[in-house]
Amino acid sequence: MYPDHLSREDRLFGMLCHLLAFVGIFIPLGSVLGPLVIWLIKRDQSSYVDMQGKESLNFQISFIIYLIISTILISVVIGIITTIALLIIWVILTLIGTVKANDGSHYRYPFTIRFLK
Repeated sequence: MYPDHLSREDRLFGMLCHLLAFVGIFIPLGSVLGPLVIWLIKRDQSSYVDMQGKESLNFQISFIIYLIISTILISVVIGIITTIALLIIWVILTLIGTVKANDGSHYRYPFTIRFLK
């Protein structure tokens, strides 16, 4: 069930805005760079990709901030638990965003600081 006004290409690039965050597993800051590249290339051509790119970037930047704080908390032991929990939440929410974007839905990540509006 895809919305009629979205092309297959819009859904593909919207999905890539979320999916390419997994580049961060292999490349430092790749979780921001992957979505950023797609967003910068396609934001003027599709309002859907613009919306999905901003949402993904906001979440990835927020996640990095939370991860830095959690890493600092490792010195007080609680950071080990919060870091593991954050990583699990990051994978799950990024996958949900990817699937929703492919379906043509607008997914808003929870716990996200809205840097780009």
